[in-house]
Amino acid sequence: MGFDVGFVPYNPDGWGPPEAAAAPASLGGGSVSVPFAPFSRSDKLGRIADWTRNPPGPGAFAAARDTVFDFAGLEDSVGLASADDASFRLVDGKPPPRHPRFGPRWRFQQRPQLPQRRDEEVEARRREAEKERARRDRHWQQNRRTHHQFNRGGPSSSSAKSSVDIQPEWSVKEQIPFSSFSKLSFAVADQPEDLLVCGAVEFYDRAFDRVTPRAERRLERFKSRNFFKVTTTDDPVIRRLAENDTATVFATDTILAALMCAPRSVQSWDIVIQRVGNKLFFDKRDGSQLDLLTVNETAQEPLPEAKEDINSAHSLAVEATYVNQNFSQQVLLRNGEKVTFDEPNPFATEGEEAASVAYRYRRWKLDDETSLVARCEVHAVNTDPRGERQFLTINALNEFDPKVTGVDWRKKLETQRGAVLATELKNNANKLARWTAQALLAGADMMKLGYVSRLHPRDHYNHSILSVIGYKPRDFAAQINLNTANMWGIVKSIVDVCMKLGEGKYVLVKDPVKPQVRLYEVPNDAFENDYVEEPLPEEEQVRPFSEDVDATAQEMDAAAEAEATATTTGADGDAGKSVEATAA
Repeated sequence: MGFDVGFVPYNPDGWGPPEAAAAPASLGGGSVSVPFAPFSRSDKLGRIADWTRNPPGPGAFAAARDTVFDFAGLEDSVGLASADDASFRLVDGKPPPRHPRFGPRWRFQQRPQLPQRRDEEVEARRREAEKERARRDRHWQQNRRTHHQFNRGGPSSSSAKSSVDIQPEWSVKEQIPFSSFSKLSFAVADQPEDLLVCGAVEFYDRAFDRVTPRAERRLERFKSRNFFKVTTTDDPVIRRLAENDTATVFATDTILAALMCAPRSVQSWDIVIQRVGNKLFFDKRDGSQLDLLTVNETAQEPLPEAKEDINSAHSLAVEATYVNQNFSQQVLLRNGEKVTFDEPNPFATEGEEAASVAYRYRRWKLDDETSLVARCEVHAVNTDPRGERQFLTINALNEFDPKVTGVDWRKKLETQRGAVLATELKNNANKLARWTAQALLAGADMMKLGYVSRLHPRDHYNHSILSVIGYKPRDFAAQINLNTANMWGIVKSIVDVCMKLGEGKYVLVKDPVKPQVRLYEVPNDAFENDYVEEPLPEEEQVRPFSEDVDATAQEMDAAAEAEATATTTGADGDAGKSVEATAA
């Protein structure tokens, strides 16, 4: 039995089979159109023309044109094709990127940089983006948690606690929203009158005006000097003035500044008001929040709640008060020369070294029947180019962690001082407004603001003075949008409300959550030693900072020593040495 090859049609008109070829007899004959070869997507196609067989050289163009269709060496071609198919790989046909001769150029940067420098900046930007995203997530979670707590009626955070425990027997007399304060305006008719000036002050050291982050100065500690934060009714001078009917309203500059800047406050505070006859006394409690300086009170990012954390709100308040007191004494000329006034310091005992401070008892006339006397503080004196004496108030801003604020003072104070001040105005608007109000009340010619930073972010005891800047109080008040007419309008409205009340004791409390203040009537023995009220837990009680400076210093020494022991291996070498030296 033989093999029937079949009929192969001949196409005289061209290459390939005819369009209608005759079928072989085995298929029944006839005209049928069949493909030249079976085709499937999975089948491998052979070569029609081999363009890889072009001979090299520009003179072989004619030969190349004829050899691409030459299949004389078909067996070789098939072998090469199978070898090529076995080693076939899909590669990227795009050309490689062209690198500039001197490295890549950023779109908004004209200076050439090395490739490794570009990688470092890209990595740094990626880390910053991750930090920013994590910060926003924490902020969102915090707001979400607080929102759910208030909706459920659950306990609020420590930063939202009232500064004083509201007792059930207290009755609410007035509730004043801050929105009504913004519309108030009152202009004091006459300039204040100086009734008495007590104490002694030293001269300001102008060498601190040349302090820069590159030539910083270590902050010293003044344990031997005593700082007094005496309330209104405990002041012997105010008692004497009240007995002589010098005025009808009595207060201190700290209390008046808290009232004047109340719309800018976020944390809770309280002021005790006593109505005795036709007189009104504004007092503060022992251990009140008014004795401590707030830190990042108006910042969007909340501070940690744990009090053992060195960056918690309570720890930073103690640290800021400690830094402010030491700074106010270090920037003075300690050559023994002092300016004395009518009477000595009314709170210092004989042989006791008091801090450089002068108390100006000034009287303002609010109306025909009401006048106000306030004890105001100035911290130093200076002489202007004309030789006239100027009063100065001295305060310090403190930096605890540049990562929290986003602005590094050591890098930005010299080149971007405005950005640093703008950040502080955003995070500490209430504190700066209070300092400005106190300078205006005291009639200071200049207010000095110091920028004090930690030597290391984890060392909350050792600090450096980076810069000292002076401002005129009225110019600075206009810069921070502090309206003096509105300040006095707030005080006048509260005085008018209290004058309508009967004799007794009251307390004005800033709501810890809502922007408003409430006026409560309290028993006459409230806040006294024999008054029994629900005490706060011991770890939550605020101790008066100024009454025991040595104890506070010892407490901070012990905390710094413990912190230095815990962070010796991880902290910076120089900072670690300074902490250990101080602890020793």
